[in-house]
Amino acid sequence: MTEFLDLEIQDSVRMPWNVLPGTKAHAANCAIPIAAIYTPLKTLPEATPLLPYSPLRCRSCRSVINPFSIVDFSSVNKIWICSFCLQRNHFPPLYQSISEQNFPAELFPQYTTIEYETPAPQPQDKAQPGSTNVFLFVVDTCVIEEELGYLKSAMLQVLGMVPENCLIGLITFGTYVHVHELGFGLIPKVHVFKGTKEVTKDQLLDQMGFFTKRPRPTTGVIAGVRDGLSQESVARFLLPASDCEFVLNSILEELQKDPWPVPSDQRAARCTGAALSLAAHLLGACVPGSGARIMAFLGGPSTEGPGAIVSKSLSEPIRSDKDLDKDSAPHYHKAVKFYEALSKQLVHQGHVLDVFACALDQVGVAELKVAVEKTGGLVVLAESFGHSVFKDSLRCIFQAGDHDLGLASNGIFEINCSKDIKIQGIIGPCASLDKKGPLCSETVIGQGNTTAWKLCGLDKNTSLCIVFDVAKKESPDIVSQSANNQFYFQFLTYYQHSNGQMRFRATTLSRRWVAGPGIKDELISGFDQEAAAVVMARQVSFKMETEAEFDPIRWLDKSLIHICTQFGEYQKDNPSSFGLSPRLSIFPQFMFHLRRSQFVQVFNNSPDETAFFRMILNRENVSNSVVMIQPSLISYAFNSGPEAALLDVVSIAADKILLLDSYFTIVVFHGASIAQWRKAGYHELPEHQAFAQLLQAPRSDADAIIRERFPVPRLVICDQHGSQARFLLVKLNPSATHNSDTQAAPGGDIIFTDDVSFEVFSDHLQRLAVQ
Repeated sequence: MTEFLDLEIQDSVRMPWNVLPGTKAHAANCAIPIAAIYTPLKTLPEATPLLPYSPLRCRSCRSVINPFSIVDFSSVNKIWICSFCLQRNHFPPLYQSISEQNFPAELFPQYTTIEYETPAPQPQDKAQPGSTNVFLFVVDTCVIEEELGYLKSAMLQVLGMVPENCLIGLITFGTYVHVHELGFGLIPKVHVFKGTKEVTKDQLLDQMGFFTKRPRPTTGVIAGVRDGLSQESVARFLLPASDCEFVLNSILEELQKDPWPVPSDQRAARCTGAALSLAAHLLGACVPGSGARIMAFLGGPSTEGPGAIVSKSLSEPIRSDKDLDKDSAPHYHKAVKFYEALSKQLVHQGHVLDVFACALDQVGVAELKVAVEKTGGLVVLAESFGHSVFKDSLRCIFQAGDHDLGLASNGIFEINCSKDIKIQGIIGPCASLDKKGPLCSETVIGQGNTTAWKLCGLDKNTSLCIVFDVAKKESPDIVSQSANNQFYFQFLTYYQHSNGQMRFRATTLSRRWVAGPGIKDELISGFDQEAAAVVMARQVSFKMETEAEFDPIRWLDKSLIHICTQFGEYQKDNPSSFGLSPRLSIFPQFMFHLRRSQFVQVFNNSPDETAFFRMILNRENVSNSVVMIQPSLISYAFNSGPEAALLDVVSIAADKILLLDSYFTIVVFHGASIAQWRKAGYHELPEHQAFAQLLQAPRSDADAIIRERFPVPRLVICDQHGSQARFLLVKLNPSATHNSDTQAAPGGDIIFTDDVSFEVFSDHLQRLAVQ
């Protein structure tokens, strides 16, 4: 596995197959597609230079010069040959001094990933939105006073962390939508819109008096200061943080819950859709194309106007997964259609939607998913605005230093590849730019039928799963195979860095392909089990959302059996002879845990929770995604240091502490004896220092994990046989249950479940694979 991690450090990419099947038939036989999980903004090794000029591009296919390009130094005008289309290109005058001893950095073999920076002109006026970031807060006031208090205090804390030159705006909503004028500091001034109606951009411009002091342009689209608006009118609603801090603080401190009475048999009238639509129109009019984020703080379900997910009457329950399966959720499709239109508008403007959903009830994350995902927004789900999951996650967005998210904006992502490779699509937080071409495959998955995508918002963990197809139908002859047995891929990301500069990152990969008989061992030699598990997880999540009557368990099992049949070593019809190469041996275990995970088993989660889990899976890198699929378990005991433990019920012991990391939840689990000693206060006695240290060790490790993660995971501290022990038990392999012959070891535990254990799963897999 280490060689794959080294490749990831250099090129920010992990592929299930690092030796590729050379023909369409071989690729179909592999069950797991040719794919790459690429993290465009992953931190590069320190030695990688930042080049202060624009990249050199091929005049035919527009790919960027790279270490695989062939350079002809002998010709009078030095020439480079594109590794993708073999076009001969002349070097511009800037490169005239290059020679075989004097290479430019982009041709160094170790710089297969390189970044260019092109200086952007700085705005003269600090209030002018040039490359400045914009934050528009959209705050739900239909919550109880206590929740509103928590939200206000969290927002007041982060306002001091917003960089001074960032523009800030504020919209609050309940039954009506209130757009606050921050540039009118003498008295609070608010523009009120009815929550039941959708307001157009023109109505917003008229009602908010954008053209009281200057005539409205008769033609063209009104878009910011350059196209029709005065700087003064924009500055009424969006002001630099340094100028509006006092006004914003006073508005937030005086903010009251929505005053409209709510009958006891009804839900509050909450117009989330209308508020988000107004926010999008306001940003589209004032700062189109800038790195702007709508940050929506939602405390309950939308019940009124566009995007409503449930009626006001409490007699109508909020949709469940069963309702969505049976197509009996009356508001669902209408709300999704509304948010799809909103996502198109935001992508066109280059703006991001972030959602902070903090309520015991569902708020409509399942419907909002399309708008958040296509704009590359962040999503946080918590039970309350007072919960550390919300407060710490919000702080993470604005903090600087080692653990900052590295937020970037306005990204465009392009792919070039060898002519025998086609692109099926991307599963991840992006939107298609509909740039069709010969590299597009007929089979489409995710955002397909294009070779370019928009990434309105991205950060240093944003990862895209790119799925490819092999176009070669016949088996190539041995001569051509030995002549050129490489497939080339190039990923180009053009984006606005958090410092305002435009950057361009190019990653070029070369992978060997094999064809003909006896390729099994070659393919296995380049198999990355972790990347394969993550690609399967993204695929199964996508299929569950888009294909009616899809059976995820059956699909996963068929794929796994196919792989074991293709790549296992066995005698036909003899299960005991079955064996897998070490390169493949952990893959069935990943599939076992994926079948039991929250991505596939939606029964115990609400549609909002399921949507949240899948959104995070679809944007995280391989190592984080693997933890979501198969959590890590560490055991702490008196006589040994922290050590990795089996994710199995047999790991539970009375005198041990277990630390489970399932990505969304961190569990510190005290065995029965440890819990008794802790309750007796032994750790507070000076003679029991070792016990105090044992209790502290997992807490310190849990804190270290929490500091590095976004969204911040929930921390659960529980005892054996306690009610919250379920957070650990649900993730463990049930090798000892109330039905099994296996008895729990003294001080151990059993799980009350009808799920099969990994041993039973493995036996069945071997029987089916050798048939």
